[in-house]
Amino acid sequence: MKRILHVVGARPNFMKIVPIMREMAKYPDEIEQILVHTGQHYDANMSQVFFDELDMPRPDVNLDVGSGSHAWQTAQIMQRFEPVLLDYKPDWVFVPGDVNSTIACALVAAKLAGEYFCQAYSRSMGLEAVGQNHQHCLRHIVFTS
Repeated sequence: MKRILHVVGARPNFMKIVPIMREMAKYPDEIEQILVHTGQHYDANMSQVFFDELDMPRPDVNLDVGSGSHAWQTAQIMQRFEPVLLDYKPDWVFVPGDVNSTIACALVAAKLAGEYFCQAYSRSMGLEAVGQNHQHCLRHIVFTS
């Protein structure tokens, strides 16, 4: 059986991970799924509403990171995610998006996970927005690790 660890943390992640988890749920004898919520978005309107409206499973692990600067939040996610990977030892890690949770967990997964998939795409070639900066960095993590 393959152990798949899915990471969500912010609104875009929730919507991207639901169809993947639903499809994988069709193979319960072959795939064990673990959902990790970083807590990047944590209030009811930015987190709980998506679990309810998208009928998402409740997270197996919540890192409860909360608010902070980009650097603080990213560092906290990395520090709290590392023991999760070491405990669960997943065969695959799915890290969708281009938010702080994505960059943090992709860095940790690049060093510790057997295999990982990071979905990040460029909406523009500029680096003005945080997401674009993350996408630029994620391309280097994915293609050089």
